Amino acid sequence: MAFPAKPSGCRGLMLLCLFLQLLSEADAGDMHYSVPEETERGSFVGNIAKDLGVQPQELAERGIRIISRGRKQLFALNPRIGSLVTAGRIDREELCAQSAPCLMNFNILIEHEMKLYPIEVEIIDINDNSPQFQLQELELKMNEITAPGTRIPLPFGQDLDVGVNSLQSYQLSSNPHFSLDVQRGPDGTLHPEMVLQSSLDREEAAVHHLFLTASDGGNPVRSGTLCIQVQVVDANDNPPAFTQEEYHVSVLENVQPGTPLLIVNATDPDEGANGEVTYSFHNVDHKVAQIFHLDSHTGEISNKQPLDFEEYRVYPMEIQAQDGAGLMTRAKVLVKVLDINDNAPDVSITSVTTAVPENFSPGAILALISVHDLDSGNNGHIACSIPENLPFKLERLLDNYYRLVTEGTLDRELTPGYNITVTVTDQGTPPLSTKAYISLLVTDINDNPPVFQHNSYSVYIPENNPRGASIFSVRAQDADSRENAQVTYALVDDILQGTPLSSYLSINSDTGVLYALQSFDYEQFRDLQLTVMAQDSGKPPLSSNASLTLFVLDQNDNVPEILYPTVPTDGSTGVELAPRSAEPGYLVTKVVAVDKDSGQNAWLSYRLLKASEPGLFVVGLHTGEVHTARALLDRDALKQSLVVAVQDHGQPPLSATVTLTIAVADSIPDILADLGSMETSTDPEHSDLTLYLVVAVAVVSCIFLAFVIVLLALRLRRWHTSRLLQSARNGLAGLPPSHFVGVDGVQAFLQTYSHEVSLTADSRKSHIIFPQPNYADTLISQESCEKKDFLSAPQSLLGDKEETSQVNL
Repeated sequence: MAFPAKPSGCRGLMLLCLFLQLLSEADAGDMHYSVPEETERGSFVGNIAKDLGVQPQELAERGIRIISRGRKQLFALNPRIGSLVTAGRIDREELCAQSAPCLMNFNILIEHEMKLYPIEVEIIDINDNSPQFQLQELELKMNEITAPGTRIPLPFGQDLDVGVNSLQSYQLSSNPHFSLDVQRGPDGTLHPEMVLQSSLDREEAAVHHLFLTASDGGNPVRSGTLCIQVQVVDANDNPPAFTQEEYHVSVLENVQPGTPLLIVNATDPDEGANGEVTYSFHNVDHKVAQIFHLDSHTGEISNKQPLDFEEYRVYPMEIQAQDGAGLMTRAKVLVKVLDINDNAPDVSITSVTTAVPENFSPGAILALISVHDLDSGNNGHIACSIPENLPFKLERLLDNYYRLVTEGTLDRELTPGYNITVTVTDQGTPPLSTKAYISLLVTDINDNPPVFQHNSYSVYIPENNPRGASIFSVRAQDADSRENAQVTYALVDDILQGTPLSSYLSINSDTGVLYALQSFDYEQFRDLQLTVMAQDSGKPPLSSNASLTLFVLDQNDNVPEILYPTVPTDGSTGVELAPRSAEPGYLVTKVVAVDKDSGQNAWLSYRLLKASEPGLFVVGLHTGEVHTARALLDRDALKQSLVVAVQDHGQPPLSATVTLTIAVADSIPDILADLGSMETSTDPEHSDLTLYLVVAVAVVSCIFLAFVIVLLALRLRRWHTSRLLQSARNGLAGLPPSHFVGVDGVQAFLQTYSHEVSLTADSRKSHIIFPQPNYADTLISQESCEKKDFLSAPQSLLGDKEETSQVNL
């Protein structure tokens, strides 16, 4: 890789940091420890915290733990000191048999970072096993004519230890006829052979007893002994001979127990007992002896137990053929076990995140998955997969580890949870697969505001509603869950006709039910515009608004109001004039009324409810106009009373009445003349009332006149005195007094005071008009008196045209 000759300082620093990081990761990824076997539980193996670059207390905080495929956990972490310790007794021979070195591989997982660090621990052998022979005693038969120098292979000794602790030497007890020769095989194993040194003589010694001792190189030395008994027999010319020096057979591991696997064959040309050949195992592992059976007469080899490729791939054994005279020969047999796809892949989910928020970023690690297949070749090649329609993917790590990560965004409202099926399939024929299931719950975040069913609502409520009545209900849905979906309702503050909206309406914050706090009046306002807010309880809270228009429906709650004729404030009734010369259909007056309601509640109709003379007048149904129904006659009364009813079209209808007084005359003097000829009411109550009023007016007038006279006399006297004094001083006493009229404000009393008493015909009420000043110097003419409103003239005083008492000075 080429670098620039002079890199910049920042770039060089970055490259240096990257290089150091790679070196640290490489060092952290290659951690090797060793521990002797048979150590006590909790024995120190290595300082994991130091090698990972963390403090001991961070082991638990960062989720650092051991993961391995084995069913038995051999090692553990001591979080107090941050070290790797043994979890129990470790037997190297049980774990690795004769394999050297014995390496245990596992991984350290930093769960918070989802990082794996491979760990390798070598189990150091100790000399805890003695060499052993498969047989405790060996019987050999040798012909006395056997030539010196003949070699007889002896059984191997077996030591489960390895290295210097394994079998290192053989010794044979002293005997003049036999010696020991040890040969080292290609694989380094020792092959003991007994060599005949001198001829045997059966007559001299029929049996020879020897001891073969196997010793290891441990400290202290351990050993095992085999007793050898050699019987000297008569001469046997031919030893047995195998048809092959080495036999090979391949069998499938699923072969049934008892199945013949191979037949070895050895022949002996001798006759009789010397030609009878028997077969036996020679120098075989005790495990092989347990699995296979050798027929001593036929040489057929069969399996007593199922074969397992994953345990032994090749079973080596040695078959010995011996005739009746004791001559023997040996042949090697290799049973090769062929693998079949009999092991389904193993799936182990070592770290799982069971719940993730829906805003989890893509690439976040959810689970660590370990897969393994005990088979070999294609049968052991495995592939790990998940369904394609999920927002997740598998990423392969080292040593058949995978991690499950998010690939897309999650949305709890669309999918609240996932059941992820992890399928591991090998490439055998037929393929085997294993499935594992991961349940993942997507937790909610507050990413959805409440949503109303409609953006705007229209509500209709009749006026005069009862206070506190429920008038409407709004509902908002929130797609989130739990507190993020708990919706509360509120009215957005507003001002209506200078009054806060909250004084008219309220809303239940939990149910969204809208209540009227006041009784609405259609005539006051016809609609209200308000905004309802729905807010959830998330953090931060989200909200949305909906507009609501409240329409007040009119009810017939207003009586028609009569604008004309107006009712006098003094309680009297107005009078309309109808000339006697009026033709039929003559418009006399018009009743004008309005209704504050609307619609048909404000449609008014007029009708004549009562008339003093029926048939004389008619009222327009929709206009309220009063017309003469016929020509007026001389016999028709001067005063006509009409009661007109005004009614709306509401349900139920409301009405109002007005009384019209119509005077039938051509002019006002005619009215007065006609009124003078009318008889005074004979009602005693009316007469008494009029009398009381006249007396009261007279008394008040007399008192007032007396007061005025006294006041004028006093003023004239003072004026006269002042004039005399002034004449004496100024010599002006001869001047006429008339020139001084008005001096000292005397002329201020030259005013006209009027007392007016007005009585209306056929009325229980009369008017008293108190004196009013009149600054005219002349007497009020009778004509001006006659211009008084004829409606204010009492019947008893019509003959006297002068109704005003005047004092003019």
